[in-house]
Amino acid sequence: MARNLLKRFIPTPAAIKSNPALHFLGDLLHDPNLFHLNRHSVSVAFFWGTFLAFAFPLPGQMAVAALAALYFRCNLPITVALVWITNPLTIPFFFFIAYKIGCLILGIPEEAFKFELSWSWIMNELERLAPPFLMGSVIMGLVLGALGYFGMQFYWRWHVNHTWNKRKKTRAEKFKK
Repeated sequence: MARNLLKRFIPTPAAIKSNPALHFLGDLLHDPNLFHLNRHSVSVAFFWGTFLAFAFPLPGQMAVAALAALYFRCNLPITVALVWITNPLTIPFFFFIAYKIGCLILGIPEEAFKFELSWSWIMNELERLAPPFLMGSVIMGLVLGALGYFGMQFYWRWHVNHTWNKRKKTRAEKFKK
C-alpha cells in the first residue's frame, strides 16, 4: 500500500518527538495528524512542501515547512522533506526557470545575467531581478504544489482501487477451487 511505501522513508513520530532540538514545541508535536499517513494528510503535505520549495526561495525553508505542517495539520516529515526538491544542485535550474516564467507573466524582457551563488551577487542583482523571479517562484510553487496535491490524491485512490480489485480477484479464484 502507499502507506507502507511512505513508512520506509520517513522517521517515526517517537524519533521526532524525542529530538532535543524540538522540545521547545512542547505539545504541538503530540498532534497525531502530524504523523498520519492517510490520503488527506499526505496530499496536503505534498502541496505545502512543494509550494514552499519553490515559492520560498530562501534559507529556512525547512522551518517554514514545519510551521506550515503544524498550522495545516498535515504530515510533518513529508512536508519538511519535500522542500529539498530545491537543493544546492537544483537551485540554479529552478531559479532560472522561475525568472523566465516571471518575465513572461509580467511581460518584461529577459535581461542577460550570469548566476553566482554569492552574497554580493544577490545584493547587486536583487533589485533588478527580484520582481520577475519572485513572481515566477510563486507561480511555480502554486502550479507544482497543486500537481503534487492532485497527483497524490489520484495515486492514493488508484492504489487503493488496484489493491481492492486484486484482493477481490484472489478471493474469487480461491472460492472457484
